[in-house]
Amino acid sequence: MTGSTPGPETGGPTAAPLDAAPEDAHAESALTVIIAFAANLLIAVAKTAAAVLTGAASMLAEAAHSWADTGNEVFLLIAQRKAARPADRTHPLGYGREVYVWSLFAAIGLFAVGAGVSITHGISELQHPEPATDFGIAYAVLAVSFVLEGVSFLQANRQARADARRREMDLLPHILRTSDPTVRAVFFEDAAALVGILIAGSGIAAHQVTGSAVPDAIGSILVGVLLGVVAVVLIQRNRRFLVGEVADDRVWDAALSTLLSQPEVSRVTELRLELVGARRIFLSGAVDLEGEPRETAAAHELAALERRLRDTPGIVGALLSLSEPDEPALAPRSGGAV
Repeated sequence: MTGSTPGPETGGPTAAPLDAAPEDAHAESALTVIIAFAANLLIAVAKTAAAVLTGAASMLAEAAHSWADTGNEVFLLIAQRKAARPADRTHPLGYGREVYVWSLFAAIGLFAVGAGVSITHGISELQHPEPATDFGIAYAVLAVSFVLEGVSFLQANRQARADARRREMDLLPHILRTSDPTVRAVFFEDAAALVGILIAGSGIAAHQVTGSAVPDAIGSILVGVLLGVVAVVLIQRNRRFLVGEVADDRVWDAALSTLLSQPEVSRVTELRLELVGARRIFLSGAVDLEGEPRETAAAHELAALERRLRDTPGIVGALLSLSEPDEPALAPRSGGAV
């Protein structure tokens, strides 16, 4: 321990190392999922009825898409509920990773049900084409669906943009990097739904104009491919968080700033952040304490520091040790001052 090595200038209030207070973010994410569930359930029922009445392959693909999305929202609601359980003796860091498990199930469901049914039915329609009827019903249902999907997408987009502004990131990089999989899932699923509706409408219109079921069948296959791509992206992101993805540089810098703002910390020589759920991290590292406290006093200071860190929104656990005297102090990764 040395008191002669000054840390970077901190100034100002302690920085919270995550996007927002987990409780506030959880409530916002829950609202996003509930709106998406209600919209998709209404859309799924309407599209199923329209698919039966019209016989359009693209409409059936869209019905499968909406039922898959509805089931996915159920998985996401389960994810939110299970991840919100408090820490206990068997799970001292809480149940935050549950959100990635159930979100992974939702993404696999989107791939198997949404993409699988759409592509299979489109291929079947190419092999055994059937004429469609009552095109007006199909257009009306697609128009209403577009409005409802738009409402859900606007909620997901609003939450994502607010988080991205808070982290000073562009929207798409934030969506891909955020530790909250529910926001990512609803955002991408709703975006895919809006594009899918346009594809289905184009396929049905081409079917009506040409009298051929081929464009409609191709539209069904394209919707399936779109869902497959979205599902793979979501599966990959959840898999990476489950196996242990590190927090990004901005979060790391904010955590470094939080440590250096503590009055007893002279410098930080080691810092590790482990994501253990949506906006939840476990912090470990090594710090140099101010002055030359004896062993007992240093242990008390470290214990008090760990308790304060655990009270910081988003930090579910902290474990600190003393730095070696010759270890260099850490600098911000993003290049700015801490």
